[in-house]
Amino acid sequence: MKGKTIVVKLGTSVLTGGTRHLDRAHMVELVRQCASLHRAGHHIIVVTSAAIAAGREHLGFPELANTMANKQMLAAVGQTQLIQNWQSLFNLYGLHVGQILLTRADLEDRERYLNARDTLRALLDNRIIPVINENDAVATNEIKVGDNDNLSARAAILAEADLLILLTDQKGLFTADPRHDPKAQLIEEVQTIDDTLRKLAGGSISGLGTGGMATKLQAADVARRAGVDVVIATGQVPEVIGRLAEGERIGTRFPALATPLESRKRWILAGPPPHGEIHIDAGAAKAVREKGSSLLPKGIVRIEGRFRRGEAVRIVNTEGRELARGICRYDALDLNRIKGQHSEQITSLLGYGYGNVAIHRDDLVLL
Repeated sequence: MKGKTIVVKLGTSVLTGGTRHLDRAHMVELVRQCASLHRAGHHIIVVTSAAIAAGREHLGFPELANTMANKQMLAAVGQTQLIQNWQSLFNLYGLHVGQILLTRADLEDRERYLNARDTLRALLDNRIIPVINENDAVATNEIKVGDNDNLSARAAILAEADLLILLTDQKGLFTADPRHDPKAQLIEEVQTIDDTLRKLAGGSISGLGTGGMATKLQAADVARRAGVDVVIATGQVPEVIGRLAEGERIGTRFPALATPLESRKRWILAGPPPHGEIHIDAGAAKAVREKGSSLLPKGIVRIEGRFRRGEAVRIVNTEGRELARGICRYDALDLNRIKGQHSEQITSLLGYGYGNVAIHRDDLVLL
């Protein structure tokens, strides 16, 4: 088996066994599986949850007000405990780890995104296990990715990974909620993520983490569009990491889309959140989707939101459905002035121009 780059996301429920304490015995087992793949020539990246849970445990489960400052304090304490645990466990197998703490701001800014990617690649090139978590000690709601499922998808894109494994307390995605419906069946493979599928996604069973099945679907959708295979599975299956790496059918698999995106489009998909919407007519929608064309001002019908030049926006068709996402050449005010007009009129209408397209095809990702 050719060496792969594999991202393993470990949810809080997996690392605690649904209790208030870190399940170190199970952590040893997970590390052993990762070390076995590493020895086989694969690159392994661990995205770890449970910083706040580790902080609470280390401090003796103090009774604290539910404030952002207290959560960040617990995360600051817990991060040190987590990385010490991972370091000591991987050291049992002669492996080194390197910690990377990220916020959404690190992924939105193109230069910081590239710096994070280069750091990740340097760790992998030197056979060091990257251990990634959100920097909860400093992140506010405005700069949080929000959950480690989506963070792991972005890490997989950064690393140009082959496989993303989302380990959780559930066996995978079911046709109904298995907690309430005994007839619920496991969905072994998903080709299309649509609204029907999203309705099947429930919340976190343990209540210990921030992610439920809905965030895992979001993560799977982002990663597979960037050419990464994704699997949602339970962390309690024996040898689950190695067996998934071998392609065994465990849990729910989301095959990568046939044509992975080039580097800049991966960043557009993984990094900046949309700041507004551009509604386009049927002709523009067809040109963008079927011909791979840039978005021209002529096809723009309506602008929603306030965004600046260089920010990400949603591109919405006449039915109100998002069909693409891209980085805009003009701000919202300018686009309102040139929408519906021919490209040759941009300079005369604005008094200046940044090119004859609203969004260039190189800065546009179809969804």
